[in-house]
Amino acid sequence: MSKPVVYIIFYSTYGHVYRLAQEEAKGAESEGVEVKLFQVPELLPEEVLGKMHAPPKPAVPIIDVHTLPNADGFLFGFPTRYGAPAAQFKSFFDATGSLWQSGALFGKPAGCFTSTASLGGGQEVTIANSLSNLVHHGMIYVPIGYAAGEFLFDLSEVRGGTPWGAGTFAGPTGQRQPTENELKLAHFQGASFAKVVKALHAAKTAAA
Repeated sequence: MSKPVVYIIFYSTYGHVYRLAQEEAKGAESEGVEVKLFQVPELLPEEVLGKMHAPPKPAVPIIDVHTLPNADGFLFGFPTRYGAPAAQFKSFFDATGSLWQSGALFGKPAGCFTSTASLGGGQEVTIANSLSNLVHHGMIYVPIGYAAGEFLFDLSEVRGGTPWGAGTFAGPTGQRQPTENELKLAHFQGASFAKVVKALHAAKTAAA
């Protein structure tokens, strides 16, 4: 039986979401699935990004929405913009209209992770506000829940991440980087999500 394939698709301005995506990938790979990492297209011109002091984009392929049906599951990562996913990610989903019409993504599992500037920046609501995209495609939302209780109940430090998905706090100027515990939660999410993908893939293969 072939390995199930998980696409990890992200948008990252200052590298925080990309760092989480890398750890999500490690977690998923630890459960024996094939992982492909992609980023969505940037909408801002280089001049604007320069004024924002944004670092260069990582050497990760840009997602082609027409390849999405090839994946068995998705982990989506995006920073918040006023309690909702960044416009770059919204634009990515807006480009999936033909897949919606054909039902090409129906029944595929998906999870989300995010980054906010502060504790009150909306880590839960940002993911919640992304779910309409999954619903309209008929995708299966897979949150972390409290299976990762050892991380979510840890109050020893300020840390991102919720039952909705892994997360990090970037600080008001993007100076804060993901902590070890935030990365551990991202790794946990990747691994636990991969188990769901494997179970669904095995059931689908057995029924074929």
